[in-house]
Amino acid sequence: MNTKPQTEQTKGNNLVLDEKDLDILKLLQENAKLTIREIANTVHLSPTPTHERIKRLEREGIIKEYVAVLDKRKLNKGIIVICKVSLKEHNKEIAGAFIQKILQFKEVIECYNISGEFDFMLKIVTGSMEAYHHFSIHKLGEVSGIAKTESIFVMDTIKETQQLL
Repeated sequence: MNTKPQTEQTKGNNLVLDEKDLDILKLLQENAKLTIREIANTVHLSPTPTHERIKRLEREGIIKEYVAVLDKRKLNKGIIVICKVSLKEHNKEIAGAFIQKILQFKEVIECYNISGEFDFMLKIVTGSMEAYHHFSIHKLGEVSGIAKTESIFVMDTIKETQQLL
C-alpha cells in the first residue's frame, strides 16, 4: 500500500473538458454559492445535466473543494511570511519526514517543493511577529533535517486569487 501523500505533481488528469465544463468551472470560481439552476441558466443547460457535470468534475478531482475565502486581517492573521527551507540531506526519508511534519502546522497554509538553493517554500500566516517567532523557534525549529531557513515578510498583498480560468 502506498501511504505517500499525493502531491500536485503526482496527480494525473486524463479528463477531457468541453466548453460547457469550462463555463461551469469559471462560474463556480467566481461564486461557489450559485445554485444549480443559476449555473444551468447561465451556461444554457437544464439543471439535471448541469448537476451531473458538476458531480463528475468533483469525482474526477477537477473541483477539489469548496471554501470560503476569509479576510486574514479581520481574523488577526495579518502577518504573512514566505519561508524558504533547505534540508541537510536529500533523500526520501528526510524529505518525507519534513513533509509529514509541515502538514501538521496550521500556520503553514501552502508548501511547495522548489528547485534552486532551497528545497521548500512555505507560506505561513500568523497574527503577529511574536507569533511567527514562536512558530519559527518552537515548531519549525524543532523539525529535524533542516539545514537552513530564510524568512521573507510580506509587506502588502497586491494580488491574491485562486481563479485559474
